[in-house]
Amino acid sequence: MFIAQDLRQKNIVEYLLYMWQVEDIIRAYDCSLSRIRKEYISRFDYSDEQLEDMTDWYGDLVTMMNQEGKRQSGHLQVNQVVLQQLSELHAQLLQSTKFPFYTSQYYKVLPFIVELRNRSGKDKNEIETCLDALYGTMMLRLQNKEITPNTSHAIQEITTLLGMLSDYYKKDKEEGLELE
Repeated sequence: MFIAQDLRQKNIVEYLLYMWQVEDIIRAYDCSLSRIRKEYISRFDYSDEQLEDMTDWYGDLVTMMNQEGKRQSGHLQVNQVVLQQLSELHAQLLQSTKFPFYTSQYYKVLPFIVELRNRSGKDKNEIETCLDALYGTMMLRLQNKEITPNTSHAIQEITTLLGMLSDYYKKDKEEGLELE
């Protein structure tokens, strides 16, 4: 909860990846708040008030996952909205002539996006495809699985693009971007 609040302000892409991880943590505990509280939240060294706030936050997420039918897979609507905002900003940046570095980085990443889409067989938008690649790589690293040099290169390029997008998102929220 505290990490999510911080990330949402600083880096929206990292926030979204973190929230996807939280969704998976909730699923790992069978969407049971009592298990999450006892087996996960209790391990944190927070004050009683912070632990209660964290329990409430996870409880709200569990409720949303149950109501939205996301117990097994998928992303919460609140996270899908953030993804949609990022996708819309991505399209606006590409349509504008004022962001040549972003456009250049996009064309470096585009072959990887096409390859990832072909492999997955799923018709996801470009930003979700990139986020899926980062999340998948993070999961491989957590499992100490090997990541090929080609995959590492692709992830590095994707990370650069999403980092730029995150920076533009923050700037747009704080002071507005002149897209035209």
